[in-house]
Amino acid sequence: MVQPLIARADDGTEVCGPCVGFAADYTCKQCGRAGNPHSRGRCAHCVLAERVNALLAGPDGTVTPQMEPLAAALTDAPSPFPAIQWLKESPNIKLLARLSADGHVLSHELLDELPPSRNQRYIRQLLVHTGILEERHEDLERIPSWLEHELADKPAAHANLARPFLHWFLLRRARQRAAHRHHPASADRELRRRVSVALDFLAWIDQRDLAVADLAQEHIDDWITGATSQRRYLIRYFLKWTTSRQLTRELTVPSLPRQEPQNLLDEDDRWPLLQRCLTDDALPMDVRAGGAITLLFGPSTERLCHLTPEHLKFDDKHAHLVLGRHPVLLPPRLAELLRQLAEQPQLRPQLSRVHPGPRWLFPGMVPGKPISTHGMTQKLSRYGIPVRTARNAALAALAADLPSPILADVTGMHRHTALRWVAYARRDWAEYLAARAADRGSDETP
Repeated sequence: MVQPLIARADDGTEVCGPCVGFAADYTCKQCGRAGNPHSRGRCAHCVLAERVNALLAGPDGTVTPQMEPLAAALTDAPSPFPAIQWLKESPNIKLLARLSADGHVLSHELLDELPPSRNQRYIRQLLVHTGILEERHEDLERIPSWLEHELADKPAAHANLARPFLHWFLLRRARQRAAHRHHPASADRELRRRVSVALDFLAWIDQRDLAVADLAQEHIDDWITGATSQRRYLIRYFLKWTTSRQLTRELTVPSLPRQEPQNLLDEDDRWPLLQRCLTDDALPMDVRAGGAITLLFGPSTERLCHLTPEHLKFDDKHAHLVLGRHPVLLPPRLAELLRQLAEQPQLRPQLSRVHPGPRWLFPGMVPGKPISTHGMTQKLSRYGIPVRTARNAALAALAADLPSPILADVTGMHRHTALRWVAYARRDWAEYLAARAADRGSDETP
């Protein structure tokens, strides 16, 4: 008879329960698997399978063929205990249970009809991850449903302009760019801002009893002058579209005032923070790695979140990190930290997926996705690493030493952005040297 080993003899040999006088039955009454019972003599695997079937049951009480891949992925979770806890506590479960009970054929269009929410986005990605729904560029494709909810209380005339502006101008260009990008970039927030500004502008001209066709340059100047932030300058995109459709005359939006980088982290603070990331074992490993990369190389948070083990290159003597076209040499301590991060097991249970995807260095809560840029920024901030100022300081330091083409190749930024950083860093350094020279001259004056 097979019994689980629960103790050790004096010589270290593993022994079963009956041999040590503890005759509890560790065999699952349902499947016969040996292990720690979970409920009424059944193992956690059987309890998980029962709860998954109850969760995903359709109107007839059985799991539909469409939902079977998800049922299999949940049931076959590597560790059943966290999966059972997730089914019990996750806020996404209610929406998943309702979708299953309704018996509708699941599709992106069906989910688009739901109010935008974190639960909706999580369930959509869960269905994509398990092959029930096709993969799509979610950052872009969820914007139309967001717009429809935004238009619910807007005049029909505004909706008739906002819809084609989004679909035929903003989304068309964004999809073309996304198809050719070698590195993913979230565009949804910026596109929503442009649409929101257009809707605000339409409400503004309504208050002045103006029609779109009657807009003159003085009205655009008044709109910009009344701005409390630079957000109103985004109306240039809407007006570019209306002009191309001959809905308005040629109108000019002033160029957005160029701002120099603000709030650079002081070097006296930057280096101790970097030292802490490299040496403080009390910090979570992902915080140490993400913070060190940010403090040294200043990549965008989007690029940082999408790093995978494939971006790390190790040889016998050196280690490199690929952020742009050319790998950048890593300091030994950071190289070892990133090696450990790449090799450590995922902390959260990983559901199987139909099409293998990348293994992220910084995995997120959503299956198959990396941590969000907002989530990464918040996480680093909780441990005292200010992402924006740290990134600015790193880029300013690099730009002071590197020509703009090399800066662009190493960091992955656009060459025009690299040019601006180099111009800023060199000018700032020149002003600093001039000030030092003036101070020395005054000190030497008798």
